[in-house]
Amino acid sequence: MLVIVFTFLFIDLFDTVGTLVGVSTKAKMVDENGRIPKLKQAFMADAIATTAGAMLGTSTTTTYVESAAGVAQGGRTGLTAFSIACCFAIALFFSPLFLSVPGAATAPVLILVGMLMMEPVRNIDFDDATEAIPSFITLAMMPLAYSISAGIMLGMISYVIINICCGKFKKLTPAMYILAVLFILKYIFI
Repeated sequence: MLVIVFTFLFIDLFDTVGTLVGVSTKAKMVDENGRIPKLKQAFMADAIATTAGAMLGTSTTTTYVESAAGVAQGGRTGLTAFSIACCFAIALFFSPLFLSVPGAATAPVLILVGMLMMEPVRNIDFDDATEAIPSFITLAMMPLAYSISAGIMLGMISYVIINICCGKFKKLTPAMYILAVLFILKYIFI
């Protein structure tokens, strides 16, 4: 059971990290050091929602990368999220009608959201292979594995390995080494 709990923990954690970083970057809410203010509160809100959703028997409640579409239109406060929640509550009454719309019809919106999320890629230093290769692996693996967390895990593993091979030990923190080892163990044993 421990392996299952560990797996779900990392999937939820890295899906949330990836989404918060992407949406916060899009909203220009990242400080000059690349840190997101009030990150602890955002993680706590996500943890409470995930736990409450699980106890109520719903599908996993988590942060969604589609929030970038709202941010692109100027939404940066809880009022935007509240307005969307009200629209979803009203939509519950029309769910049979909405379920008749084929999934393929949502593709244009998802393509637009994906385009909005690509903006931070221009900040990657593609002249430095120790930055470019892990970034590419992360970007490529997210859609191929259909998981933000899988992309982040493979990106972290490759970042640590490439920097070790290039002798750039100062760029790596002890937490990076620990995470890389844990991620490698996850792929070996799960």
